[in-house]
Amino acid sequence: MRIKNDFAFSIALAGNPNVGKSTVFNALTGLNQHTGNWTGKTVECSKGSYIYNKFNFELTDLPGTYSLLSFSSEEQVTRDYLKKYPSDCVIIMTDANAAERNLVFALQVMSLCEKAVLCLNMNDEAERNGLYIDENKLSKKLGIPVVKCCAVKNTGIEELKRVLFEVCCDKIKCGINHAYIKEIDVFNSSLHKENIAKLTCSAVEICKDCVTKAGAARVNLKTRRLDGILTSKRFGIPVMLLVFGILFWITVVGANYPSQWLSLLFGAGKEWLNKLFDCLCAPAYVKGMVIDGVYTTLSWVVAVMLPPMAIFFPLFSVIEDSGYLPRIAFNLDKYFAKCGTNGKQSLTMAMGIGCNACGVTGCRIIESRRDRKIAVLTNSFMPCNGRFPVLIAVTMSFFASGANKLIASVEVALVLLAAIVFAVAVTLAVSKILSATVYKGEPSGFVLELPPYRKPQIAKTIVRSLLDRTLFVLGRAVLAAAPAGALIWLVANTDINGVSLLKYCTNFFEPFGLFVGLDGVIITALLLGFPANEIVIPIIIMSYMSCTTLTDYTGYEQLSQILHNNGWTTVTAVCMLIITMLHFPCSTTVLTIKKETGSLKTALLSMVLPVILGVLLCAVTANISKLFFI
Repeated sequence: MRIKNDFAFSIALAGNPNVGKSTVFNALTGLNQHTGNWTGKTVECSKGSYIYNKFNFELTDLPGTYSLLSFSSEEQVTRDYLKKYPSDCVIIMTDANAAERNLVFALQVMSLCEKAVLCLNMNDEAERNGLYIDENKLSKKLGIPVVKCCAVKNTGIEELKRVLFEVCCDKIKCGINHAYIKEIDVFNSSLHKENIAKLTCSAVEICKDCVTKAGAARVNLKTRRLDGILTSKRFGIPVMLLVFGILFWITVVGANYPSQWLSLLFGAGKEWLNKLFDCLCAPAYVKGMVIDGVYTTLSWVVAVMLPPMAIFFPLFSVIEDSGYLPRIAFNLDKYFAKCGTNGKQSLTMAMGIGCNACGVTGCRIIESRRDRKIAVLTNSFMPCNGRFPVLIAVTMSFFASGANKLIASVEVALVLLAAIVFAVAVTLAVSKILSATVYKGEPSGFVLELPPYRKPQIAKTIVRSLLDRTLFVLGRAVLAAAPAGALIWLVANTDINGVSLLKYCTNFFEPFGLFVGLDGVIITALLLGFPANEIVIPIIIMSYMSCTTLTDYTGYEQLSQILHNNGWTTVTAVCMLIITMLHFPCSTTVLTIKKETGSLKTALLSMVLPVILGVLLCAVTANISKLFFI
């Protein structure tokens, strides 16, 4: 919060990916920006501020990039910002474990600014690995202050604030040593190789004087051993499947009981609301719309969605922060290369598991326009925040067949795992088709850095995930569900010739729905779920219960009863899983695609492509099942 009449200093935060830049940004500003341990996570400039000694410091977190000398999206954003918007000081974030490589980037940044502070992050980790950096020598060599810190432990942050204050107030003079950056022009691409060679020699020379290795620097043998398993040809993919299988199993086991408890809680709330509206003598249509429409739909959204999300997303965030996601990308890179696309697509695909819109935005890390469009168009094939609750609800209702609860939960986890494998296979297949037809050309190469494994800050990660992902997605679902519930109640209770408008609508889609193994209600719910996929299941339940005398939803067992009583079979459930994975992305993702590509045609293609695939696969599944009398 800005102090009235104070003086504000502008601070830019630049650095390589995976050096803890966003963590330092959060520590300084107190903002809850999500931090993920994979390359290219930050692709836009985030802003925040903090107050120190009554002065306001405005921070801009620039995209993480390895260089300013080439022209990918994030490199261009960082370079142009430093040139066009001179800051009072630039924090150059570096990983103390890779001082030499980070100094190459630091020298490039120094060529574009007048004042800078070098922040050596993860210094404790470097010392454990036998690397000791003399910050005083390094400061004299570069001509700028050097501060050691460990962002995840919040050590060194106050020292960094003090140094920034003194640099901005000219209490510490910055005399950048231009000897190391002479004749370096980061805007001249023709000098790329020469510039890199000069800067590398300078970085090596500086490190010889400032970095001490304890004998031969101790290599992290644990990291090597783990990578020998997690990225090997033999074990990489099986271990990845095992990790996701365990993740789904924990989600399945933990979601059912909270769902039932929430349903009972909302049931009690519904009774209280009925009594309140009766006391107020509210008109029947108002009472029906508010309680049976809005409130009931919202209660279903929370009861169905919240438990699996509250378990899955924090666990996924822990895996994310541990450094395992880049290993998944490494394992999948060769498959994308065979499909004629860029290996960075595996990273954006992993980001799509959290949110397709974020995955689309993350495609900026792909330099080639061709490869970037392929990644954008296929990103929505990965199940996102909104689709996972639908997948879990349908799977638990139809594929938990074992009498033993443990066996049943394993069955559900395996079905969900198969859905992820299916999504990856479809992504690869469509990428191959697009690269061979619409977007012909040679794929661009990329370098993937495997960051060290780090012990996740489990408590902080879980809290951040609950706030940033679970509650955010739930809030979006609630905002979409409230008007949807009111609309469904209105059309279900507005009759024409004794038949409700909802029945007319579902009857209209019924022939097409049955042809693809679904029904008119499901098709209607998918169309109404365009604003947010999270409301598809609640709309289905609302539609069925508006046309029947079934009791309220009270858990996954009751959901199974509702679906079975309305004609669902195993084939219907399978087709529902397919169409959930393969139908148009939500409105937020479509708008993001339009914004990122600047093309309405691409945005429309991103909607049409998965729908065509989903309808074809569902139709084939439904008709084959009829042929074999399944």
